[in-house]
Amino acid sequence: MSQIFLKEIEVVKTKVINLSTLVEENLYRAVSSVESKSSSLALEVIEKDKAIDAEETRLEEEILKVLALHQPLATDLRYLITILKVNDELERIGDLAVNVAERTQALVEVKSIEMPFDFNTMSQRVCEMLKKSIDALVHLNRDRAVEVFSLDDEVDEIHSNMYKLFKAGIVENIDDLDALSNYLSISKHLERIADHAENIAEDILYLID
Repeated sequence: MSQIFLKEIEVVKTKVINLSTLVEENLYRAVSSVESKSSSLALEVIEKDKAIDAEETRLEEEILKVLALHQPLATDLRYLITILKVNDELERIGDLAVNVAERTQALVEVKSIEMPFDFNTMSQRVCEMLKKSIDALVHLNRDRAVEVFSLDDEVDEIHSNMYKLFKAGIVENIDDLDALSNYLSISKHLERIADHAENIAEDILYLID
C-alpha cells in the first residue's frame, strides 16, 4: 500500500470528521432555536448549512478521486464506499436541521401555544443518536453503533403521540392549527434525523462486520 494512498485515506477521515462536527453543531443550534423560539438562531442554522453543503461536496470529490486513482480493494474499498454513504446521510441530516429552523421562524409568526409534545426528550434522544453514530464512525466502534438503535423506539413513540396531540389540539381550538402544524413538522423532521442516524450506524456495522 503506497504512502500516497495512506495519506489520501487520512484526508478522507479528516474531512468526514469535519463534516460530522458541522452537522452535529447545526443540529444543536436548530434544537436550541425551537426551545428559545429564536428567529436569529434559526437564521444562523440556515446560513451555516452552506458550509455543510460545501464540505459534503469536497468530501465526495475526495472519495471519488481516491477510488479513481487507486482502485482500492477489500477493506479499503468497503471503507470508502461506507464513507460515501455516510456523507449522503450527514448532508440529509443537515437539510433536516434547516427544516427545523425554518419551522422555528414560522412559529414566531403565529399564535403562541405551549409546546404540545415532549420536545426536550425527543430532541435529546435524536442528538444522542447522531453523536453515538458519529462516535461509532470515528472509532469504528461496534458497541456504540448498536446503542443507536436502542434510542429510536422512544423517538418513534413521541412522534406517534404527536399526531394524536395534533388531532386533539385542533378539535379543542382550531385557532391553534398553525402552531400545531409547525410543531408536528418539527417532530417529523426530528424523527427523520433519527432514521438517518440509524442508517449511519447500519453502515458502520456493515463496515465492521
